[in-house]
Amino acid sequence: MTRPPARRSRNRNRSRRRLLPRPRVLLGTLLISLFVGVLVIQAYINAEFTGDHLESEVGDQAGVPLAIRRGGPIINTTGGQESSHRLPERTIALTFDDGPDPEWTPKVLEVLRENDAHGTFFVVGSEVARNPDLTRKITADGHELGLHTFTHPNMQRLAPWRRTFELSQTQVAIAQAANVHTNLVRFPYSSKAQAIDEVNWKIVKQAGKQGYLVVVNDLDSEDWRRPGVARIVRNATPPGDTSAVILFHDAGGERAQTLAALRVFIPAMKARGYRFTTVTEGLNLSIAEQRKDKDEATAALPLLPMNPEAGGTDRLRGAGLLWTVRLADGLVWGLAGLFLVVGLLTIGRTALLLVLATRHARQRRKPGWSWGPPVTEPVSVIVPAYNEKEGIEAAVRSLAGGDYPDIEVVVVDDGSTDDTAAIVERLGLAGVRVIRVPNGGKSNALNTGIALARHDIIVTVDGDTIFEPDSIRMLVQPFADPAVGAVAGNVKVGNRQTLVAAWQHIEYVIGFNLDRRLYEVLNCMPTVPGAIGAFRRTALAEVGGISDETLAEDTDVTMALCRAGWRVVYEERAKAWTEAPTTLEQLYRQRYRWSYGTMQAMWKHRKALTDSGDSGRFGRVGLPFLALFGVALPLLAPVVDIMLLYGLVFWKLSETMVAWGLMLALQLFTAAVAFRFDNESLRPLWRLPLQQFAYRQLMYLVLIQSAVTAMTGGRLRWHKLNRAGLTGARDVAAEAPMIPVTPHAVPGQQGVAPAVDTWPPVLDQVSEPIHPAAGRATARPPVPSQALPPYDSDDQPSAGSPPGGGSGPAFTRGA
Repeated sequence: MTRPPARRSRNRNRSRRRLLPRPRVLLGTLLISLFVGVLVIQAYINAEFTGDHLESEVGDQAGVPLAIRRGGPIINTTGGQESSHRLPERTIALTFDDGPDPEWTPKVLEVLRENDAHGTFFVVGSEVARNPDLTRKITADGHELGLHTFTHPNMQRLAPWRRTFELSQTQVAIAQAANVHTNLVRFPYSSKAQAIDEVNWKIVKQAGKQGYLVVVNDLDSEDWRRPGVARIVRNATPPGDTSAVILFHDAGGERAQTLAALRVFIPAMKARGYRFTTVTEGLNLSIAEQRKDKDEATAALPLLPMNPEAGGTDRLRGAGLLWTVRLADGLVWGLAGLFLVVGLLTIGRTALLLVLATRHARQRRKPGWSWGPPVTEPVSVIVPAYNEKEGIEAAVRSLAGGDYPDIEVVVVDDGSTDDTAAIVERLGLAGVRVIRVPNGGKSNALNTGIALARHDIIVTVDGDTIFEPDSIRMLVQPFADPAVGAVAGNVKVGNRQTLVAAWQHIEYVIGFNLDRRLYEVLNCMPTVPGAIGAFRRTALAEVGGISDETLAEDTDVTMALCRAGWRVVYEERAKAWTEAPTTLEQLYRQRYRWSYGTMQAMWKHRKALTDSGDSGRFGRVGLPFLALFGVALPLLAPVVDIMLLYGLVFWKLSETMVAWGLMLALQLFTAAVAFRFDNESLRPLWRLPLQQFAYRQLMYLVLIQSAVTAMTGGRLRWHKLNRAGLTGARDVAAEAPMIPVTPHAVPGQQGVAPAVDTWPPVLDQVSEPIHPAAGRATARPPVPSQALPPYDSDDQPSAGSPPGGGSGPAFTRGA
């Protein structure tokens, strides 16, 4: 009676688990959100400005009090009042906008110190956050700080809340940097009191409600134009004995003329009897003089403190703001640095690829070039197959119907549940035999097939792959060179009708086949593809056969062969047509296996880095090359897209598009070269620009997840790809004749494989591999066909790796 409630309880728990995201997904989402948030913050604080010289028309001034328009440059709307103030006669307040600047502000401070003058610096909050020590030095030298907003926007174009935010963020930045508070504000692109219209008047009154005095200017030196020292001095010189608040700049561009003009202007004004004050000091002098005149309106005004101490709350908020700006700046500078690294690596790799691949292609196409005497030795073709009913018939027919004179085809059915073996047996093709083994994975199936193969040249083929009639003949010709231990064939995508498969076609030609030309020239081929590859039996024996220690058994064994001193070459004329995934989900699963398995193989063979001889040569050439261009560069490549989006939204559109266009042009040129080498039509390349916005990003995620899985020790679960079979538009298999034949007899086993416990097959003993690169290869004793015990498909990791994928699940056991 307790079972039903227990079952319901388990179901409820399962439902709850589904409602919550997995920790890895949650962590990834949080990291991405943080990353995007920091970028947005950085884009906000990096708002580009062009100085305080925006030309704008003055609007309706009917609502602006005449006393304000005809008044002084210091406007007071605090407490509901509407008044303005001028400095006393022969008083000058030098004001500097847009800083602090790490190059020019210290030089301005030095000029002021030389001439015993003080000024008021209207600072931009984002620059304060970047230069807190310089901001502190301004106040330490006796100068005054004022607000010039946080990002230097045109305040007329902002919502009221944003205006408040611009001022408050600058205030707390100053509080943390210099431990002071300021009551002064100057808006970007403001000018004189006469230019205040109704729109600006509302902004001025809003600032007054927040307790700020708004400071405009009497004279604009126009130093931002860099008109020459004499012109700057003339613009800044007040007529007669009048006072002036004068606008200069200590940032926003090159300010050498400003410095030279100040060295002339200050002594000249002092010679005329002028004194130099800060804005607040000059305002207090004006208030004091009006008190002497017993001006009742002014008598009640208190003197304003200059640079009063900041409150603790503002300092605390400012600390958080400064750290946020530093983090955002650091992230973008880091991204910019990575972007430069990615660009240099991409250009360097492309140049190396084009040079060496072109050299390889020209060598192969020289008249009379050959590998040596024609190879006509018998060949054994091993086809590991797991639930390949959709494509196994076409694959086997293409092998049996080829033009090679002497081959045997060994189909190893790896515990299929879909009659794969029966389909092959019903074909009754000459030279084709079927071996049934319990499900043990691709490595196990390959080793079983190799153990039963009669010949010394071994060709491995995936169960979903179709050979052209001359593929085997072309594939084995490199064995005319006794130094060649393995040959990689030319894998083609057979189902190019869908967009996803067409993208893979482009990738196979550019990313795999062009790379193989490069790797052969460097003598560090990392992978003989499972879809079409050939091996010497002696070479496989030396490295211990096909290891099951990684999920990329083909990459693993190829690296082992390179370390053992065997040459691994690429034969472009040996073509095999494979069925590529047709959905992004299936593609993701396949590439996840490939990249994870490749990382496993690289880690397994890491000792090659310190080896000597052939193993060391591969370790110091092949592994670093693969790590740099096969792992590091793709992991860093998302920086290109991030900077593209950042540039489109927050930077200059034209420059960003030019940079992206140059990158695309380089890719198109490389693609055109690769397609020409492979004798492929250039027509599919129209999809390449679109590929940059979907396919490439998917590959980023694949590699990132693979790297995270590898570093965290996570398990990779098997997902069988859905196959439809290569039929119709791209059926290149030659129809082999349906000739009834008697399967070749193998002594002592009535149509099934003999007991094999290791490969090379040696019963009752396991010899130590003779080369340090050798891996463990095991083959379970095959038994006659029988019902298989149920298993959990989620616990079956893949054995596939690029390009061609695995043909079935495999148990991965530790070394």
